[in-house]
Amino acid sequence: MLGDYWIDIAVTNSLPQTALENAARVLAMNNLDIMRSHLDVLSDGNNGNVTMLRLLVSSIDKDKPLHDEILDQMKEELKRTKWMDPITMDLVFTKYPWLGVIKGEIITAMCCLLHPIMAPTNQYAFSRSNIFETIMKDRYIRYASDIAELFLDRFNPNDPIRDDEFSMRKEKLLKQIGSDVEDSLAKELLAKMLDIVSHTFRTNVYLQNRYALGLRLDPRVMHTQESQTRDGPYGVFFCHGRRFNAFHCRFRDISRGGMRIVTPANSELHALESSRQYEECWGLAFAQHLKNKDIPEGGSKAVVLIQCDDLTSEAKQFIMRKSVKAFTNTLLDLILENEETKSHIVDRLGKKEVLYLGPDEQVTVDDIDWIVKRAKLRGYDNPNALMSSKPRAGINHKEYGVTSEGVNCFLDEALQRVLSINPKKDRFSLKLTGGPGGDVAGNMIKLSIRDYGRNVSFVGIADESGCAEDPDGLDHEELLRLVDMGLTISHFDPTKLGPDGSIHLVDNEAGIKHRNSMHNRLKADAFVPCGGRPNTIDISNYKAFLNADGEPSSKLIVEGANLFITKEARKALYDEAGVTIIKDSSANKCGVITSSYEICAAMMLSEEEFYEQKDTIVNEVLEKLRSLARLEAELLFREFESEPGKSHVSKRCIIYVTFIVDKRLLLTTILSRLHAGYKSTY
Repeated sequence: MLGDYWIDIAVTNSLPQTALENAARVLAMNNLDIMRSHLDVLSDGNNGNVTMLRLLVSSIDKDKPLHDEILDQMKEELKRTKWMDPITMDLVFTKYPWLGVIKGEIITAMCCLLHPIMAPTNQYAFSRSNIFETIMKDRYIRYASDIAELFLDRFNPNDPIRDDEFSMRKEKLLKQIGSDVEDSLAKELLAKMLDIVSHTFRTNVYLQNRYALGLRLDPRVMHTQESQTRDGPYGVFFCHGRRFNAFHCRFRDISRGGMRIVTPANSELHALESSRQYEECWGLAFAQHLKNKDIPEGGSKAVVLIQCDDLTSEAKQFIMRKSVKAFTNTLLDLILENEETKSHIVDRLGKKEVLYLGPDEQVTVDDIDWIVKRAKLRGYDNPNALMSSKPRAGINHKEYGVTSEGVNCFLDEALQRVLSINPKKDRFSLKLTGGPGGDVAGNMIKLSIRDYGRNVSFVGIADESGCAEDPDGLDHEELLRLVDMGLTISHFDPTKLGPDGSIHLVDNEAGIKHRNSMHNRLKADAFVPCGGRPNTIDISNYKAFLNADGEPSSKLIVEGANLFITKEARKALYDEAGVTIIKDSSANKCGVITSSYEICAAMMLSEEEFYEQKDTIVNEVLEKLRSLARLEAELLFREFESEPGKSHVSKRCIIYVTFIVDKRLLLTTILSRLHAGYKSTY
């Protein structure tokens, strides 16, 4: 094709300038010059807006025609730019245009995946910046390109290479890298990239309308020699998209766990979170696996890490919502079995997979609705079962306080057994993280006031905005106002403080220091972490929880948040200071039990049937939650009192409880069959 011609492009929910810049880059890479451009932005109602581009382009090389194959490739590249990571854009449009968009995207994704795999062995050598700089050097990029090409050939749905040819080409590349690459860091990274190709079961790289690049991985690729001894998960998904990377990790074929969004405040924190993203996902999924003792499913977790440090608050929210959609859509790409996916995905796993998601940190009601609607649109079996805590045909965790019901039961039992405090009669003090706007912390405030009234005194509450402290106890009515309005602790009315009360905001260094140390500094009968990053208390800082005389600031900790305290710190606090800690896998298990019941109901009832009976279902579930939490709490303390020298009673009792209710395998089979659409016969 020669001469001038028009190209029409429609891009939903994209900045007009970004859409035009992306289109110009693709066209320039294909030797096309823009002669004239028309741009309009149309409203699409609740869906946002649509940027319409009409470009008059002319070939720079008049003697070189644009064949249909080139035009088809350009069409796909134009589609991809909306969802492409800025690093990939720079790689293929500025540094190495010969790579092409798809190979550039694969290389960027593999570099992102290498970071959490390699960083635990040497966080300095295998820093995020070092990995990208090394792989993208002139003398190594051709090897990365060959690896990306091998990846594409292995999963080419039209003509995938045979296993023997793949092995031969892989070994040839390894020999070339071994002999030609002198830098040991580059050699190790390139070899691991080849290892990733070998351990990929499925990818959506050839799907025409994909949002991001997804890999279903053999979990063994994620573990270095140092981590081989721990429990390996059943399956791992990795997703790389524009400004985000995500993992989904599960410990059984049928597993349940939530999706959390992590948004570091600056580039340094993002690099740190990137290095430990898989470790967090693995740890949360394993904790969930221990927690899921009362339901048929094993444990899983999804962690979506977003790079948003350079964005405005509005843009950050936009990227978060976009990332949830891209990640969910990518998971559907890799688990759906329909004509769309079968014709574009080479399956080296050979087995259908079923996933269950739930809401966790920063997932909104709108996200939940979109996920269910998207699953339905794409033909997922029983789409209502993909996501729990639905606002209509579901049990919203925050609205009904289901996780906190369990935490409160364990707190009640522990106060009586450990501190000889009867919370119905005696006054006691609490300090909380998570804030009045948080799910678990906010509901703990409500439930504690509901059950204990003026007996409970909140001496300190912290969240992302700051902390409020009062040795006389924070005003109950003011706290309930914040909870009901979903506000952070920074909105606490200072006139409601006692004479020695104070509020510290994170808009200054002193405020940040006060917020970050609140859980250590303040003396209280019990500490209930209901929010905060994993490993907040670890073996390097646990002594900060102790006073100068070695006594702990709280004798009792009930973990409402997952992984707030590391295993080593938990043992040290018990052995050295006698701190009794109720582990997360016991204390906050009721949320996931609720999700399991909700999904079982969704498989058996229509949305309208569920909604008509929702009040009855919710009340019965709440009673069941309190019963299960109380039973386990009583068992834990009975075992603890029989062997007081043992500090890890929770994990031992989990095995015991699972043995007692060992109908798990039967229930798992029933659940998977219900999901597949089989009729119930029991």
